[in-house]
Amino acid sequence: MQFTIAANPGDTAGRAGVITTDHGTIATPIFMPVGTVGTVKTITQQQLKDTVQAEIILGNTFHLYLRPGMEILTAAGGLHSFIGWDRPMLTDSGGYQVYSLAVNRKIKEEGVRFQSHIDGSYHTFTPERAIDIQRQIGADIIMAFDECTPYPCDYEYAKDSMHLTHRWLKRCIDQFDTTTPLYGHAQTLFPIVQGSVYPDLREQSATFIAEQGAAGNAIGGLSVGEPHEDMYAMTELVSGILPKDKPRYLMGVGTPANLLECIHLGIDMFDCVMPTRNGRNGMLFTAEGIINIKNKKWAADFSPIDPEGAAPTSRYYTKAYLRHLFQAKEILGMHLASLHNLSFYLWLMKEARQHLMAGDFADWKNRMVPKLTNRL
Repeated sequence: MQFTIAANPGDTAGRAGVITTDHGTIATPIFMPVGTVGTVKTITQQQLKDTVQAEIILGNTFHLYLRPGMEILTAAGGLHSFIGWDRPMLTDSGGYQVYSLAVNRKIKEEGVRFQSHIDGSYHTFTPERAIDIQRQIGADIIMAFDECTPYPCDYEYAKDSMHLTHRWLKRCIDQFDTTTPLYGHAQTLFPIVQGSVYPDLREQSATFIAEQGAAGNAIGGLSVGEPHEDMYAMTELVSGILPKDKPRYLMGVGTPANLLECIHLGIDMFDCVMPTRNGRNGMLFTAEGIINIKNKKWAADFSPIDPEGAAPTSRYYTKAYLRHLFQAKEILGMHLASLHNLSFYLWLMKEARQHLMAGDFADWKNRMVPKLTNRL
């Protein structure tokens, strides 16, 4: 993997870049639709390419390991072949499940013992196993196994967890360096900065991660319930330490306003379930603000969903029609809302890139954020 910076205007820490992988190039800043179990919910792979214009998607190691399982994925030639996706892909290592499955897991130095949410069976993930599974899945970018701490989290727990993540990272790197890709394309390992919302821990972790010399780096353990101010403060601190010539990936973030603020702080890559999850529940993101399409006020509104036209749904379908679909509980409503939101997120990334290239990103961001947070 290679990363080149095309523009780095002086009024912001944000930059426009290009990530090159064996499955193609990714223009940054970029948002990655989340396809946890090999599908971005309600969206076909062809729509991801043609309508959403996604350049990279994300899968989840733990969930794919449980279903369809490694035997099927290996026999298929990896996840790219299994789902019919020929563009870049990233996999989360399963570390987030250390956080999200707290009641069904036990953490030890060796690794984490999980209980399956599907059949109750128990499984153990170690750093080595996480790398091996991601080799079998075959994503272009794979993540180190870490512990994502909850919020709130006391200082001593956050400190111990951070050091555990660092020890696990060394084991991930060793396993990565002594194994090879399985499907003829290169893979790249990203380590993850942790440390909760404690500046000294974040500084320690970012320094340790930077010293590993990885081709890209991630920031984890944010967007787990902490105030946005804390998320921005930790992101700014860590971005100032991580190498400037390597892509920075902020995991699990976030709202459209979050994305622009964090691009301003130097982040290149994002992922979040919000556009599809909120879309399925009737929340639409637009250039003028946030719409709850279930509200009665849209019942006779025959205007386009988003006049700026970020997606076909913006141009071809009205607010009144989309509200009708939700009221009638038609699956098409969830599909169109998800398609619109993902297309809007990718449109927003392209707009951000254009303003970074033009050198007026900070002014544009300051005009956009109040509109993006406005509830219509």
